[in-house]
Amino acid sequence: MAKKPKWVVEKEQARKAAGSETVWLFGLHAVRDALRNPARQKLRLLVTLNARDKLLEAIAEGGIEPEIVDPRKFSAPIDPGSVHQGAALEVRPLNWGGLAENCIGAENPRVILLDRVTDPHNVGAILRSAEVLGASAVVGTRHHSAPETGALAKTASGALERQPYLRVRNLADAITELQGMGFLVLGLDGEAEETIEQSLGDQKAQPVALVLGAEGPGLRQKTKETVDKLVKIDAAGGFGSLNVSNAAAIALFASQPR
Repeated sequence: MAKKPKWVVEKEQARKAAGSETVWLFGLHAVRDALRNPARQKLRLLVTLNARDKLLEAIAEGGIEPEIVDPRKFSAPIDPGSVHQGAALEVRPLNWGGLAENCIGAENPRVILLDRVTDPHNVGAILRSAEVLGASAVVGTRHHSAPETGALAKTASGALERQPYLRVRNLADAITELQGMGFLVLGLDGEAEETIEQSLGDQKAQPVALVLGAEGPGLRQKTKETVDKLVKIDAAGGFGSLNVSNAAAIALFASQPR
């Protein structure tokens, strides 16, 4: 039998590793929402007696038998400094599917794409804003972006269970795919000449995707070359900058038809 090429072996190993990957969610809010999400595969639930009492309805909905633990010996494999509130749930990462099935069909669809935004607290906050402001999806990359973690889920305050968070292999390819679906793709850049509102003009009814880069380095050159336009958030003064999660919320709001 012919030996498999190295790239085939590596791809199979990566697929196997992804299939066995688990995430520990923690905190009453994040655990409650995950328990109530029928799409979430739940593996193990650790709770103190106090937390169990607060989560009784969600535990019944989740159909999982909790393991009662001593609050002084909370054994979940999470960061010791995490504020777990006596509840931790081991789960499989959610599978939202691809761009087309999440980004087509909504009225005035809006999509957020993240270029090397690695801080889980920022991504969690962006997911929360995306849910509130009606975005179809938040899109990051498989590498160099924040994976699904307990810290991300806790910051998202339940939005991780409801707001599609897709991670693609190549951001430029995802931008091109969205453009093919009819999206106008705008890259956020503080040095741009036009604001979001000026760039959209009377085109706010069309599908819009907003690309944000990490604080500091911003968008990569390849990303800048692939988007349709570079735009900025209008600022009152000539100095200062926004946290990326705040910028995402403002950009989403500025792009909405009103």
